[in-house]
Amino acid sequence: MCRSFPFFSGQNTPAGGCRRGSPAVRQNRRVPVHQITDPDDDRIADYRALTDVELRTRWEPPHGLFIAEGELVLRRALRAGYPARSYLVDAKRVDQLADLDTGDAPVYAATPDVLQQATGFHVHRGVLASFRRRSLPTAAEVLAAARRIVILEDVNNHTNLGAIFRGAAALGVDAVLLSPTCADPLYRRSVRVSMGEVFAVPYAKLDRWPAGLDQVREAGFTVLAMTPAPDAVPMQRLTPAQRERAALLLGAEGPGLTAAAQAASDVRVVLPMRRGVDSLNVAAAAAVAFWELGRDDAPSDSE
Repeated sequence: MCRSFPFFSGQNTPAGGCRRGSPAVRQNRRVPVHQITDPDDDRIADYRALTDVELRTRWEPPHGLFIAEGELVLRRALRAGYPARSYLVDAKRVDQLADLDTGDAPVYAATPDVLQQATGFHVHRGVLASFRRRSLPTAAEVLAAARRIVILEDVNNHTNLGAIFRGAAALGVDAVLLSPTCADPLYRRSVRVSMGEVFAVPYAKLDRWPAGLDQVREAGFTVLAMTPAPDAVPMQRLTPAQRERAALLLGAEGPGLTAAAQAASDVRVVLPMRRGVDSLNVAAAAAVAFWELGRDDAPSDSE
């Protein structure tokens, strides 16, 4: 059996030692594609047990890596400047990467069955990549370059986190600040739900919580704590001064913001609800609030 596919030559037929009838695999001229037949192969250790959140949390940040799932997401990671460690693809989909300059990162190909055994789930998008993390900016650096931000307290649901990043990118929020208890934005599910927008929106951690909100205020922002409390100010009634440099503060799904975080904010705000509904999913609420805060913005040509 062939252990390494031929170099990409721009043709649909194999140019190397595989017998007729083997998959015709194409790739960047400088990088061969290596076939993986054993799901326990150490070369694909980065991709092992991707559905085990606890294991991945212990493995990825300490080893300085994250996993991107899907061709669109991995291309956005590359455009954002994240260096690839390796690629792992369904052998039938290697052509999707044929135009990439994969540099020194090896490209591994496997059957769907081997991919599923290695990762723990059916890789229906057929394309995975492991990337090196970059050092996070400081909160001060993020604040200095932003006009409107969102601050998250204890948002540890990866789906919600990814959706908030996507909404932030789409609706004019310049940066995200995270409390120490928030989930990892570069966890695979967060990255996938955000459609790679976690790479486009700068983020940083506020290590002191909720005391770190003082730093946000000192940078000229008004901290707006979202809560369904009956005495909260409807968002549409915020003054121009409160909107000018807004820092929208959101809590986790269910419990919402802690009392300490609300006490450290400047204004408590609410999205008025109808028909007896008391609140929205945190990602949906964030998107509505982002739109409301930026409804008078004039899009720039770059947007």
